[in-house]
Amino acid sequence: MKRIYLIRHCKASGQEASAELTQEGVTQAGQLADFLEDKFIDWIVCSPYQRAISTIQPLAQRLGLPIHRDNRLRERILSSEGMPDWMDKLRKSFDDLDMKLPGGESSWEAMTRGISVMEDLVQRPEMNLVVVTHGNLMSLILKHYDSSFGYEAWSRLTNPDVYELGVTGDKVMDVKRLWE
Repeated sequence: MKRIYLIRHCKASGQEASAELTQEGVTQAGQLADFLEDKFIDWIVCSPYQRAISTIQPLAQRLGLPIHRDNRLRERILSSEGMPDWMDKLRKSFDDLDMKLPGGESSWEAMTRGISVMEDLVQRPEMNLVVVTHGNLMSLILKHYDSSFGYEAWSRLTNPDVYELGVTGDKVMDVKRLWE
């Protein structure tokens, strides 16, 4: 069975694309490398954001694998405008996948973008792949495979977090959380 390890980045200093990992995040990246080292990883793809790259760099260096950057794995932009009630809007976006705020991306648009990466990976010949992305996009990808995954599940995600997606043939058949 092919396995895709879907990973949320480690703790970071901010939300902008150039945000670095915090010192705690750097430590977590090392722990994540320890956790994944024996999983026979043979392909790594990640968001182009610095915090995602820094999250998987220790593992890539240990395994001697390149990090393939894919812009489709960038974080979802809920809105380009500041919103004091952004958390309420985010909650609603899990129920109304078509809701689109000014300058933002609907959940459906972000999910479609993320799933296109997953579909490409299912077709790759490698058997154990790592995908590093961000919390909102990760939760939308998981929602695609498990419709019960919503706002509450998103709110329980940790930095980092790891889910294993088991693939049989060309279909994701099993989703389980590995990081606690």
